[in-house]
Amino acid sequence: MITLLEVVQKTTDFLTGKGVESARLNAELLIGHALGLKRMQVYLQFERVLPEADLEKIRPLVKRRGQREPLQYILGETEWSGLRFKVDRRALIPRSETELLVELLVGRITQPPARILDLGTGSGAIALSLAKRFDTATVTAVDASEDALALAAENARTLALDARVRFVRSDWYAALADEPPFDVIVANPPYLTAEETASAEPEVRAHEPAAALTASEAGLADLRTIIAGASGRLAAGGWLALETGIAQHGALAAMVKSAGLVGFESCRDLTDRDRFVFARPAPG
Repeated sequence: MITLLEVVQKTTDFLTGKGVESARLNAELLIGHALGLKRMQVYLQFERVLPEADLEKIRPLVKRRGQREPLQYILGETEWSGLRFKVDRRALIPRSETELLVELLVGRITQPPARILDLGTGSGAIALSLAKRFDTATVTAVDASEDALALAAENARTLALDARVRFVRSDWYAALADEPPFDVIVANPPYLTAEETASAEPEVRAHEPAAALTASEAGLADLRTIIAGASGRLAAGGWLALETGIAQHGALAAMVKSAGLVGFESCRDLTDRDRFVFARPAPG
C-alpha cells in the first residue's frame, strides 16, 4: 500500500540523486502525466492509494527522466508564447529566451507584416507564434531537417494555422531564390561552439539534435550566412531578428555592417546577457 504523496516523495528523492533540477516539480508533473491528472489534482489526491497498475505507468517515465531525458520530451508537449506545442527529439525544445526574442520583435513592429520568414523553424514555435499574432501575414518556415519540418507541420495543424504557414526544406536561403522580399526575417540558428555543446547539461548534449545547437567558426557560421543574405531579402522598413551567443555581438555588429544593414541593436536576455540582435535594411 503506497499513497500518491509517498510516490511523489520517493520520485523526488530519486530524481534529486540523478542531478535533476526542480526534482519535486518534475516528480509531480511526471506522475500527473502518467495518471492523467493536472498538477492541482495531484495535490488534491495525495492520500489516494495507488494500485500496481498505476505504478507501472509511472515507473518508465521516471526512469527516462532519471536518465536525464528532457521533461518536455517525456510529456510530449510544452507551453510557449501562450501556445501549446508538441515536442520530441526531432527538434529543439523552445526556450524562454526565444520567447523573449518574439516579444522584443513584436514590440518593434509598427505595421502588421505581410510576409514573415522563420529560418531554422524546428518545432515551428517562432513561425506559429508570429502567425498567431499577425493574422493577415503569410509565414514561410524553413528548416534543413525533414523531421523538424514534419513536427512543425503537425503543430501548425493542431493550432489551425496551417493555411497561412508553409514549410520549406532548405539550407537557409538556398531554396528561396525567387521569393519576394520579406517584412521580417527571424532566426534562432545554431550558435554554440562544439565545446559549449559538450559542456551543456545531459538533457541538451545527449538528447536534443546537435545539428540545431552547434555551428562552426566559433558558433558564427550560420549567423554569418543569415546576416549576409538578409539585406537583399528584406523589404524596405523590414526587420532582421536573431537569437545569438552571448559573446558574439562584436563580431555580429561587423557582419551586419558588412552586409549593408543598419541600426544594429544588441539586446539582453532574462539573465542580463547579450542574446539578441536586431537590424534593418539600409534605406533605398
